[in-house]
Amino acid sequence: MIRSVDDAAAFTPLVERHSSALHGYFARRVPASADDLLAETWLQAFATRRTFDTSRGSARAWLFGVARNVLAGYLRRAGREVTSPAPAASDPWQAVDQRLDAAALAPALRRALADLPIGERELLLLVTWEHLTPTEAAAVVGIPAGTARSRLHRARGRLRERLAQPRPAPRHMTVTGDLA
Repeated sequence: MIRSVDDAAAFTPLVERHSSALHGYFARRVPASADDLLAETWLQAFATRRTFDTSRGSARAWLFGVARNVLAGYLRRAGREVTSPAPAASDPWQAVDQRLDAAALAPALRRALADLPIGERELLLLVTWEHLTPTEAAAVVGIPAGTARSRLHRARGRLRERLAQPRPAPRHMTVTGDLA
């Protein structure tokens, strides 16, 4: 049982429990640097563990806040900003209808996400990708929980609007030549 984040021995279970989720957070934003950023997050979290206040939220939310700060520092040093999710890897076996529909929708979804204000996009991604509650996501970005819920509601509405707009019809493959 973890007594407190302040306890150095408590870090082993924290690392075991949260490394995968934190690595995913980085891998979806800057895949090539995910391992290094995860290591930096654990170093910073361990060094600042005494600043964790259990009355302000969960250890998970605090760790994502540390990860967000590590990512922001990395992006500042690199002189760039992540404006949209990393493109999905191509899947040569998209035979299932749901996969085809999702693949057809993915570019529009990426554009719609990129068009969201950065604060709304970050909240939405923390809740959907990282499975944080709106309250935990609010703690990560440093805003009140009610504000986070309002921004999350607006972001979801904007995405629904953008995705409801008509899309061009998909180009169908035509087979030419002798198939026999």
